Amino acid sequence: MKIAALVSRAGPNNSPLFSMLSKEVDLTVYYCSDVGVGKNDYDAQFGRTVNWSDSFLSKHKYKFLKNFQSFSFRKNQDAWFNPSIISELIKNNYDALIVYGWNSFTDWLAFFACFFTRTKILIWGENPMNQETVAGRKSFLKKALLKPLFKRVFAFLYIGEENRKFYKYYGVPDDKLFFVPYSTNNAVFSATRDKLKSEREELRKKLLNIKDDRRVILFVGKLTEKKRPMDILRAYQLLNENHPTLISLVFVGDGALRGSLEKYAAEYALPDVYFTGFACQEEVQKYYAVADVFILPSGIGETWGMVVNQAMCFGLPVIVSDMVGCGPDLVKKGVNGFSFPCGDVQALAERIKKIITSKEMLADFGRESKKIIERYSYEEDIRGIKKALGI
Repeated sequence: MKIAALVSRAGPNNSPLFSMLSKEVDLTVYYCSDVGVGKNDYDAQFGRTVNWSDSFLSKHKYKFLKNFQSFSFRKNQDAWFNPSIISELIKNNYDALIVYGWNSFTDWLAFFACFFTRTKILIWGENPMNQETVAGRKSFLKKALLKPLFKRVFAFLYIGEENRKFYKYYGVPDDKLFFVPYSTNNAVFSATRDKLKSEREELRKKLLNIKDDRRVILFVGKLTEKKRPMDILRAYQLLNENHPTLISLVFVGDGALRGSLEKYAAEYALPDVYFTGFACQEEVQKYYAVADVFILPSGIGETWGMVVNQAMCFGLPVIVSDMVGCGPDLVKKGVNGFSFPCGDVQALAERIKKIITSKEMLADFGRESKKIIERYSYEEDIRGIKKALGI
């Protein structure tokens, strides 16, 4: 079977999946941008210059589409307008096209090309229902736009429970829904976890100068409003004021809020708060290895949260806000972590305290995280895609 995938940008996260899928079908991946691939480019999403090695592209067929749009109506977001996707789909006569949503001009150009060529459309989006029902998110226009499109889509690859509910809300029948979870490279992260396990104490000293048995709270991601990193800092402040204990807080990442976070930590003399700046994946894994608890406090816009997958591969208890898309799937209350109402700093502090003060809970939650994340794998993705394609 000959299929294509339309992807906004190239990066190392999906390359192992595309390599695996290429062994099952004749796959070509179309990238809307080559930003940062093998060269230094300013990346709006990271807010800095990036340079990804292009080695991750070597195991699947791909093509970069010329992007004619250099602006976006949304701050700090890239935009795509790649008219050549039309000719690519027409001349190559694909059996199916996997599209990652419907938010760019290029996505819609691809839809219309597929209608013309009668190419099967598989949508692999990520919208969670819990964000759709927040005040102001629903609109008549959105329904009017999506319902006709969805009727012509061959299959929907849902990433988790909230995403499945979203499609059901827009009238998608069960026989068009296939579980294809958002996954990271579990094998690589688990192998690195096992390798670094014996180096944990040495890494704690080297990375953070920690020489005691204090608990390390970890955040990984862009320091932006959507991620709400200040909520963690304020919860940490409450813990230090009301429940003094040996804890450290580590922010791995960079972004527009870094300055205000550092200023707040200094103004209130918060001890043992570390800002590492941007870190490559190899470095990030070292921080997972030394951490005790992982937190993602994001608000609306965090449609999944891949860093939660990664943290769970390292056997970490996890705490997420109730707006994080992956929460209902990956975070089981009292089993491997907790959720909390988005923006409720007091509730977040209470969840942190509950975990870090119990050695048994830390160990039990960590083991459960490793078990739960096993299902969210590339192998599961391949099974779901093949089932959707009927092969």
